[in-house]
Amino acid sequence: MPRSVRDVAFVDGVRTPFGKAGGMYAHTRADDLVIRCIRELLRRNPQLPKEAVEEVAIAATTQIGDQGLTIGRTAALLAGLPKTVPGFAIDRMCAGAMTAVTNVAGGIAMGAYDVAIAGGVEHMGRHPMGEGVDPNPRILAEKLVDPSALVMGKTAENLHDRLPAVTRERADAFGLASQVKTAKAYANGKLQDDLVPVATRDPENGWGLATADEAPRETSMEKLATLKTPFRPHGRVTAGNSAGLNDGATASIIAAEDTARELGLPVAMRLVSYGFVGVEPEVMGVGPIPATEKALRIAGLSIGDIGLFELNEAFAVQVLAFLDHFGIADDDPRVNQWGGAIAVGHPLASSGVRLMTQLARQFAEHPEVRYGITAMCIGIGMGGSVIWENPAWEGAK
Repeated sequence: MPRSVRDVAFVDGVRTPFGKAGGMYAHTRADDLVIRCIRELLRRNPQLPKEAVEEVAIAATTQIGDQGLTIGRTAALLAGLPKTVPGFAIDRMCAGAMTAVTNVAGGIAMGAYDVAIAGGVEHMGRHPMGEGVDPNPRILAEKLVDPSALVMGKTAENLHDRLPAVTRERADAFGLASQVKTAKAYANGKLQDDLVPVATRDPENGWGLATADEAPRETSMEKLATLKTPFRPHGRVTAGNSAGLNDGATASIIAAEDTARELGLPVAMRLVSYGFVGVEPEVMGVGPIPATEKALRIAGLSIGDIGLFELNEAFAVQVLAFLDHFGIADDDPRVNQWGGAIAVGHPLASSGVRLMTQLARQFAEHPEVRYGITAMCIGIGMGGSVIWENPAWEGAK
């Protein structure tokens, strides 16, 4: 018998503070970071019975060591969920957590289950991107991609080459704005509700408590102009206009909207559509553009219908390419209102849910906004974009 597709809700999301690779989480296990997030979600939503969770999807880009062993399943067990709750692991590089959400959302929409947990973790201090990989030599021998495609910073330099309007100065200005907006968001208490405090340990200094992101810093255009360009002599990509190497985890509750309301769970966002696409690996930063065009086409919307954007700042040039393509100003207040990855960090597979959680909280503050987007570029030449609807939209009343 044919079934109707159900509305899918983003109920709640949390994240650990993001640390610098080898920084405050140097002696903390990767799986413990995501376990902490799952436990916090259950604590914050006591009306959700543990046995009602029917799937746990956790992403990690480097699936070895404490990020391996089907981490969705092991994290579920260690977080105290019943042994009857299954789980799995996902790898779509930077869009791991985003893909975890869309995967379980598809299952919920089709009626395979009602409630799931989706998130991601990356401990780049312990597991640098590319650790243990063995790329097939045909990739380069048969010139399927340019060698630069395997180094994300080089792909950003390639994108600068194609977009001369995105200068080093413009990228630095965007990076500075990210730091300023993040500092303001912290000062105004906008980010703290997303964060799960994490106990940390240092052999020399003993126990500590991570309560804020480790990467944000004060800077200036003058300081940014002095930074080296590690991927190319006299290049344009620096540590000041790109995200760093980071450790952290995220998790979210995704549910059928009718189930969420029956259980008394909040409905923070409603999934509208999503799109994943492939692009030239040498300029993977353009990925969010066709991915967003695809998601808009599926939803029957235009870019003018979008009132809020949460765009992952892997590199400033990647976001600026998106803004230029859609005719959006660099300082448009709809874009990354509370800063982004250049300031707080980008622990690869975890970042998608950070974007979603921030968008959900912004929706609550902006009932005049109906639709928002979370989008990101993805390594090896891909892009992902998800369109969300604001349940608090005043036009629905």
